[in-house]
Amino acid sequence: MKSGSSPQLDYVLVPLGLALMVGYHIWLLLRIRRRPETTVIGINAINRRIWVRHIMEDPSGKHAVLAVQTLRNTIMASTVLASVAITLSSLVAGLMASGAAGGGRLFSASGLPVGAGSGEAALAAKFFAVLVCFLVAFLLNVQSIRYYSHTGLLVNVPLAAHRRPARAVGYVTGTLNRGFYFWSLGVRAYYFSCPVFLWLFGPIPMCASCVAMVAALYFLDVNKEWEDKDDDGRRQRG
Repeated sequence: MKSGSSPQLDYVLVPLGLALMVGYHIWLLLRIRRRPETTVIGINAINRRIWVRHIMEDPSGKHAVLAVQTLRNTIMASTVLASVAITLSSLVAGLMASGAAGGGRLFSASGLPVGAGSGEAALAAKFFAVLVCFLVAFLLNVQSIRYYSHTGLLVNVPLAAHRRPARAVGYVTGTLNRGFYFWSLGVRAYYFSCPVFLWLFGPIPMCASCVAMVAALYFLDVNKEWEDKDDDGRRQRG
C-alpha cells in the first residue's frame, strides 16, 4: 500500500516524539525530587504521609475502617486498569497472530490507511510496541496492588507497638507512596500507548500526539498554588 508520507519521516519524527516524551518525564522527575510542592505527584505524596500518621496515631483505632476502605478503593482501581491492560494485550496479540497467519495481508485487505513504513516488519514492530505498552501497564498496576495490600496491614499497626514510631510512619508512607508511584506509571503507560497506536497511521500523527500529550500532561502534573500561597491567601516568602 502506498502512503503519502515519506518513509524517511519515520527516522526523524518518531525519535523526536519519543525524545519529547522522555525528556518531559526526566524534567518532571527532577522537579518532583527538587521541588515536590510544585507538582501534583509531590503534593499527593506529602498528604499521604500526613494521612498515614493520622491513621497510625489514633489510639482508638476508629480510623482503621476508613484506611481499609480507602485502600480497597485504590486496589479496585488498579485491578480494573490491570484487567483492561491484559485484555487489550490479548487483543493486540491476537491481531498480530491473525496478520502473521494471513501472510501479512491483513491490513492491505481491510483498506486500513497505514502510514509510512508499512511493510510487514514495520507493522509487526508497531503492533509489538503497542503490546509492550499494555503489558507494562499491566505489570505496573499489579505491583501497585502488591504495595496497597502491604499498606492495608501495616497502617493498622499502632505506633505504640513500634520502638521507633517515626521510622514506622516513614516505612508505611514509603510503601503506600510506592504503590501510588507504580499506579501513576501504569496510567502513563496507557497514555504512551496512544502515540504508539497513532504511529500505525504514520509518523506525523504520532509526533503530533506526543506534542499534544506533553502539553496536556504539563497542566495535569504542575501545581504552583500549593507553594505560592498559604491558608490565608497571602504569598509565602522564600
